Amino acid sequence: MKRLQVFTLVICAIPLLLSTGCQKKSGDLWEDNQTGARYSQKNVSSLWGNQENSGTDNDGFDGPSHETFIPLNDEDLKAQFSDGAVPQPSAELGERGIPSIDQFSLPSGELASILKPVFFNTDDHILSGKEYLTIIQRISTYLKAHPNTYLIVEGHCDERAGEAYNLALGSRRANYVRSLIIQQGVDPDQLHTISYGKEHPFAQGHNPDAWAQNRRAHFRVHQK
Repeated sequence: MKRLQVFTLVICAIPLLLSTGCQKKSGDLWEDNQTGARYSQKNVSSLWGNQENSGTDNDGFDGPSHETFIPLNDEDLKAQFSDGAVPQPSAELGERGIPSIDQFSLPSGELASILKPVFFNTDDHILSGKEYLTIIQRISTYLKAHPNTYLIVEGHCDERAGEAYNLALGSRRANYVRSLIIQQGVDPDQLHTISYGKEHPFAQGHNPDAWAQNRRAHFRVHQK
């Protein structure tokens, strides 16, 4: 009789143990993948729709300040979030009539008011904010009217996370901005990208305000 009672208790306890294990595993998966789920819900069509303004304008250098930092997995950065089939330049910088990298400079005068930097939320390569879309549209309009103008889109990150991770994220930011401009009808040969990761901060501080200003894409320009 006692053996039967012990056996019954063991059988009853097994589902409870399995349930606890599943709950813990599920929680771990959520912690690992919540950023990926957030990204996968975003796309270009929603970007051009009813997004809320998430940043303010401070001489062109004041970006979003959302600070929940959950780094993507390296595999996510490498493969999961494709920007689509955006044509690559027909030649590298310095080849076949395309200016070399040392021929590009920061925009000044009228161009500085058009080629304004755009900013990203923490750990994100998708722009959120209508003011940034307005900048993209103005850049696209200018480039279509000036086919001998070339841009380098630079991708930058804040100081958090490792060097390799930030170089990958900076590359995604630069390529995403380039893709938005090309989708407006700009010649792909007019736009090249480079990622500096966290190596060239605009703001030197180690706080949320500085991080917001450093998560950016900005432009260097060459006109023939």
